[in-house]
Amino acid sequence: MSGEIQLEYELDGLSLTETFTLPGAPLDLPDHRVAAIESALDLLHWTAGVSYWKAGCPNELEFADRVPDRWQADWLTRLWREGLAEFAWCNRLDVDAWPRFEGREQQTSSVTGLGLPRRALVPMGGGKDSLVALERMLAAGEAVTTVQVGSARLIYEVAGVTGQAHFVVSRRVDPLLGELNRQGAFNGHVPITAINAAVLIVLALIGGFNRVVFANERSADEQTLIDDKGRAVNHQFSKSLVFERMLWQWIRRYVAADLEVFSILRQDRELAICREFSALEQYHDVFSSCNRNFHLDGSRTERWCGQCPKCHFVFLALAPFLPPERLRTIFGRDLLADPEQADGFRRLLALEGVKPFECVGEAVEARAALVALGEQPAWRDHPVVRELLPLLSGMEVPDLDDLCRPGGEHLIPDDLLADA
Repeated sequence: MSGEIQLEYELDGLSLTETFTLPGAPLDLPDHRVAAIESALDLLHWTAGVSYWKAGCPNELEFADRVPDRWQADWLTRLWREGLAEFAWCNRLDVDAWPRFEGREQQTSSVTGLGLPRRALVPMGGGKDSLVALERMLAAGEAVTTVQVGSARLIYEVAGVTGQAHFVVSRRVDPLLGELNRQGAFNGHVPITAINAAVLIVLALIGGFNRVVFANERSADEQTLIDDKGRAVNHQFSKSLVFERMLWQWIRRYVAADLEVFSILRQDRELAICREFSALEQYHDVFSSCNRNFHLDGSRTERWCGQCPKCHFVFLALAPFLPPERLRTIFGRDLLADPEQADGFRRLLALEGVKPFECVGEAVEARAALVALGEQPAWRDHPVVRELLPLLSGMEVPDLDDLCRPGGEHLIPDDLLADA
C-alpha cells in the first residue's frame, strides 16, 4: 500500500481530488483490518466532502460507488448542517434548506475487536492544549506517538521539543477549490477537526494504535451565537462533546470495538488548561495557538500575530497564572498594556451575547480572568484591564478557581481518569 489516499468529488461537472499521504509508506495492510479500514475510508471520504460541496451548495448529493446506509446518512446530514452552521450564517444561507443525505436500506452489522496494540496517537496543533494532553498521557505511562495533519512548520518544531516519535500526515486540497474561491464561490469555515479525526482513524487502524487522544476542552461546547431562528451556531462544533459522541457511535457501529477516540481534556475549561500549561515551562518559548500559523498556503505570522481573538484569549487566560514579564517574553509584547487592543479583548467578554468565530474559551472564563487580573497588583493597572473591568460591574462572575475545577460529561476511559 502506497500510503496515499485519493478522495474524488465532482461539483457542477468539475472533477476535484483531495489527497492524504500517510507516513511509513509502503504500508503493510493487515488482512483482518481491511473491512474496518474501508469503513474508516468511507467516513473520511464523506466527511472531507464538506470542503467541496460548500463551494456551490448544490441541491443534490449523489454517490458514485459506496453509499451510506440510513443511519450514516442521518449522521452526515447532521455533521454538514451543524459543522457548516458558521459557514451558512456568514454566507446568509439556510441550513434547513440544504439537501439531506439519502441512505440505502439499513443493514445489520456488528464490529469486533481488531487486537489493536495499546498505543496512542496524540494529534498536535502547536498550541497549549495538545501539549497538556500529551503530558497527561505521558504521566499515565502510555506509549505515545504524536501526529500532525498538514505540514505546518511550527507544529513540527513543537513536536520535536516533546521528544516523542512524530508522524506527519500530508494533506493536499485540490488547487481548483482555491481558484473557485477566488472566482467568488462560497467559502468559509468547515469542521476541520472532523476531517482530521477521520484520517487519523485510518492511520490508527493501519499503524496499529488503539487510541486517538484529542485535546478538545469542555469550553468547546459553548455556542458562538444563536441565529435568528434560534439555532445554535458553534465555531467549535467538531471539537464538541456532541460530535465526539457521534464519532464514537460511528466507530462502534462500523469500524472497531477496540478503537477509542476521545479528548483527555474534556472535563476542563480553557482556564484550567492554561493553569496547567503555565507550569510546563519547557514549551513556553515554542508553542503558539495563533491560527495565522496554520493556513493551507503557509504561515502568515511568526508564532503570535498579537491581533486575533486566539492571541487575545490565550494571553488573557494565561495572565492570571504568569507574570507580565513572562507573557511579554512569550508573545513578544504585553497585549494588555496596549489600549488599542481593548476592543479585541472586549469581544471575548461577549457582552452582547456573541463571541468571535474562533476557538476561544467561554465568555464567562474571559470575564473571570479579567476580574482576577483586577485583583493582582502586577496586572490591575494595565490599561486594558482598567478600561474593561468596569464593564463587568454588577455582573455575577464566577470565581476563577471554581471554573478551573474539572467536571461534566466525557468519554475518557476509566484507566486514564486519574490523570485526566
